[in-house]
Amino acid sequence: MGSEQTISMMQILAILRKHIKMILGTTFVVTLAVGFVTFFVMAPKYESTTQLLVNRKLSADMQAAQLQQTQADVQMINTYKDIITSPTVLKTVNRQVSNYPGYPGSMNALKDDIKISSQQNSQVFSVTVKTTDPYTSASVANLTAKVFKKKVGKIMSVNNVSIVSPASIEKNPVSPRKTLNLLAGLVVGLLLGIGFAFIREITDTTVTSEDYLTDTLGLTALGIVNEIDQDDVKKRIYNKQKLYGTSPRRV
Repeated sequence: MGSEQTISMMQILAILRKHIKMILGTTFVVTLAVGFVTFFVMAPKYESTTQLLVNRKLSADMQAAQLQQTQADVQMINTYKDIITSPTVLKTVNRQVSNYPGYPGSMNALKDDIKISSQQNSQVFSVTVKTTDPYTSASVANLTAKVFKKKVGKIMSVNNVSIVSPASIEKNPVSPRKTLNLLAGLVVGLLLGIGFAFIREITDTTVTSEDYLTDTLGLTALGIVNEIDQDDVKKRIYNKQKLYGTSPRRV
């Protein structure tokens, strides 16, 4: 069992050594293609985040129910998320940012660029906007928070919405992740090269050794015909003609 595993591993290594140029070439080409797309095709994107707090105030005679109210506010965050990404809020935002650089092109595209997140058991939730312009990302995030603060009061009679942390301009792009993309291209290229090497080896039906004919196929070897280079043939004919004093003929 151990011997078979050793032979199998040796065969694999032999195949890899045999096709090492193709493996390295495939790895280089794929990595180069990924690098080109990452640096010259994919547009960098920038994120900005603003944080909101919705805390409904209770009257003095209902202060005992404050804990229950806090839990209810936490559960209402999912509702607030739906309101933020609804046409009620986004129509106003979309109208005001349609001429901004990096504008995604439509209200639906703008909705896809807005992400709402929250921590468990927290009344604070975040509005994160990702566009191709850092100033637009910050502007859209802040504008979305302001429009939501204005609209939610009319929709749900909530009048205590606080912007905990306004969005700031982040000039470092969050995507594409250049190093990660290059490493992924390197790995994919290497795997493709190895795969091509094994496919080429499996589909190659050329007989390369006399042992294969005699040992594997059980045939009798009558002789071996070596391949002679054309330049070597011309050289031998020329030397022979020169030796016997005949005129060299064109081959």
